[in-house]
Amino acid sequence: MSVRRSPGAVVGALLLTACAVGPDFHPPAPPAVQEYGAPGARSASPTVGDEPQQFHSGARVPERWWEALGSGQIDALVDQVLAANPDIQGGQAALRAALESAAAARGALWPGLQASYQGERRQDSGTLSPTLNSAAPIFTLHTAEVDLSYTLDVFGGNRRTVEALASTAEAQRFELEATRLTLVSNAIVAVVNQAAAQAQIAAMQRIVQEERAALEILRRQYALGSVSLATVGAQEAILSQAEAALPGLEQQRAQQQDLLAALSGRAPSQLASLDVELSALTLPRTLPLTLPAQLVTQRPDIRAAEAQLHAATAQVGVAEAALLPAISLSANGGSTAVQLSNLTAPGARFWSLGGSLSQTLFAGGSLVHRKRAAVALIDQAADSYRSTVLQAFRQVADVLAALQSDAAVLAAQSRAASAAAQNLNLVVQNLKLGSVSNLDLIQAEHDHEMAVLALLQARAARLVDTVALYQALGGSWVVTPSGQ
Repeated sequence: MSVRRSPGAVVGALLLTACAVGPDFHPPAPPAVQEYGAPGARSASPTVGDEPQQFHSGARVPERWWEALGSGQIDALVDQVLAANPDIQGGQAALRAALESAAAARGALWPGLQASYQGERRQDSGTLSPTLNSAAPIFTLHTAEVDLSYTLDVFGGNRRTVEALASTAEAQRFELEATRLTLVSNAIVAVVNQAAAQAQIAAMQRIVQEERAALEILRRQYALGSVSLATVGAQEAILSQAEAALPGLEQQRAQQQDLLAALSGRAPSQLASLDVELSALTLPRTLPLTLPAQLVTQRPDIRAAEAQLHAATAQVGVAEAALLPAISLSANGGSTAVQLSNLTAPGARFWSLGGSLSQTLFAGGSLVHRKRAAVALIDQAADSYRSTVLQAFRQVADVLAALQSDAAVLAAQSRAASAAAQNLNLVVQNLKLGSVSNLDLIQAEHDHEMAVLALLQARAARLVDTVALYQALGGSWVVTPSGQ
């Protein structure tokens, strides 16, 4: 016995059994590694020196991690960067555009409804077409119509399109977070470098003064015949080298100031000079060390690469759906009359219902090749994701090694500065006893200032690499619904 099914029952069955063709996306598994460095080279805390630091394994980066440096000026600068940097604002606009594109694509999942009205003045001769019952050859025809159309997403092509665009928007969201992290880190490093340049300028100015004093002593001794002209010339060369170092340091300070202005969305002339002393910056005693399995969920660039892989996976479904039949339903209804008041009359109404089924039979192989291209793009996105993860692990490993080296260098420079200070005190005491000359004192002061200069550079390098660790770990971010 045959069973007859109504068109509505057939459509309902298709909707109930509708599926989305193409592969479903599954996030890549976290890497099966426990350490960032080479096997056996476990990350130890850089506790060497007078400023020890401890790693807190498994800890997440604080939301406002830059506050660990203990500078209110840095805190205010970061807020300014986040609020006014044009790259961040451009990223926010790009995110809004991506979100709106995804929302627009969702409209294809719903029926389309259009209303129209048409009024036209006509003249029929009656030779080729009938005239009105009134036999009037000239009349006005009013037509009001509503059209309803719906393309059934039986195979999920539209849903895959929405999925791809939503994933692209998600990638844009994480790229915005990566931009924020990079700009904040760059701003903090610029502050540290500017403070270091200022401290080095002060130290170098003292060295220049000491070299000038030494030169004056040697010139007097040369006049008395106790030293040679070559000795005076050698001291003049040393003084010239010290003086030549000052313009470069001043240029570094000015360039960092200009960079800070640009990062905060201002022209160089619009940003007041920051007065941050290197000695006033706090070296964080405890540093977070996110586990490798957590890093893939914390680094915004990794999350962006994962979202791009998701979008590429969804595009395969879009390409597969294009190979399958397309089913559309349509309906329209309205009325037409020569008088507006008669549009609602029963005899003026018209309507129609329809459906269509279309299948591409031949397209020169373009649809098949588009699917193959989409599959290849999955491989590309997967390789890009893998490369991003490897680069992230390398960056963390490099920073951890740098922190170890910084601690050792800082400890050595600290010992050197301490020894130079002790030697200077000894020379001062011997000068009072008359066992050394003023030239010996100047040389001891010079050695001490050079040791202090090297110590400043070591301290700045350790602060910069501490900031680099926060950045390499992905910082800390919170994605808001608006994407701002």
